[in-house]
Amino acid sequence: MDFTFTEEQRAAAEAARGVFAGVAPDAVPSPALTTGAVAEGFDRALWSRLAGADLLSLLLAEAHGGAGLDAIALCLVLREAGRVLARVPLLEHSAAAAAVQAYGGKAQADRLLDRAGRGELVLTVAAQGRTGHEPAELAVTARREGPGWLLDGVQTAVPWAYDADLVVVPAHLGGTGAGRTVLALVPREAEGLVLAEQVSTSGERLAELRLRSVRVGPDEVIEADGAWEWLHALLVTGTCALALGLGERVLRMTAEYTGKREQFGHPIATFQAVAVQAADRYIDLRAMEATLWQAAWRIASGAPGPLPVAGDVAVAKIWAAEGVRRVVQTAQHLHGGFGADTDYPLHRYHAWAKHLELALGPAAAYEERLGDLLAAHPLG
Repeated sequence: MDFTFTEEQRAAAEAARGVFAGVAPDAVPSPALTTGAVAEGFDRALWSRLAGADLLSLLLAEAHGGAGLDAIALCLVLREAGRVLARVPLLEHSAAAAAVQAYGGKAQADRLLDRAGRGELVLTVAAQGRTGHEPAELAVTARREGPGWLLDGVQTAVPWAYDADLVVVPAHLGGTGAGRTVLALVPREAEGLVLAEQVSTSGERLAELRLRSVRVGPDEVIEADGAWEWLHALLVTGTCALALGLGERVLRMTAEYTGKREQFGHPIATFQAVAVQAADRYIDLRAMEATLWQAAWRIASGAPGPLPVAGDVAVAKIWAAEGVRRVVQTAQHLHGGFGADTDYPLHRYHAWAKHLELALGPAAAYEERLGDLLAAHPLG
């Protein structure tokens, strides 16, 4: 099997490196020194540069001004975003637009996708559930009323909700449709939608969405089977890509520091205890990378496997959540007191890593999910 990236995928990664080259991880106040959010909104200038480089339309078809690429290309771009702690809704926006394209109707696609690809319309996804520890699709109920729908429930920790024009909300059906999930495209200004400010460990502004009989039209709901499962898998895999890029940058920072910091007349990188810890974290990153590309390839290709695609996504998230935590903890340890200095960006990477570790569920939740899949699909 040939796992070499295609020319188009490599070009997307190269374009992303160019756009993110000037991004400073410490461009906003430190979350360690800020009681509230570090900024009211995301980096609009960076958003415009991403749109100008056609990176917001990466997954969209040519008919909607896109490049027609796949989840692997998106993850390559997200990896670069993670290296610089890019403060943009690139993952949520891209995944939501791709879900509309793959599962929505033609009218929805024509209405939304061209503007989303140009960055004029900002999309995000409510994917954490009521508490962050339960399936997001169970946190909101949807019921038909006339030609439209009414939504009730709460979704927590919705990223970039204050900046988005539309929030994609998974909701479960009651009555005769019990067990099914739909995706509602809810305008941020919809009547009955209330936002309550929350702040992530990274210092970014999140929102609790409270939906009280929010009415949406029939053309604002995606009813296709499998839409939420596909969107959720892409969000989780993209989160793994962000964690990989972050971890790789942190290990590089650690290598540079330990190569210069001397004790007893020698760089501390030459000490066996330091080298062994750094080597262990390198192994973590390579495992994170291998499992990420396996999951992204399953999503992109639709290829069958011994387990459903959710199994590969679970393995990738387990490695990403535990691996990125170990990488930043080791980096803090090897940097000594310098790693906690708020004038040095390492503490920001630590805060973002904790957010990514827990986003869309911690490793333990995916270990349980993987166990359920193995029980239902025994190998061999």
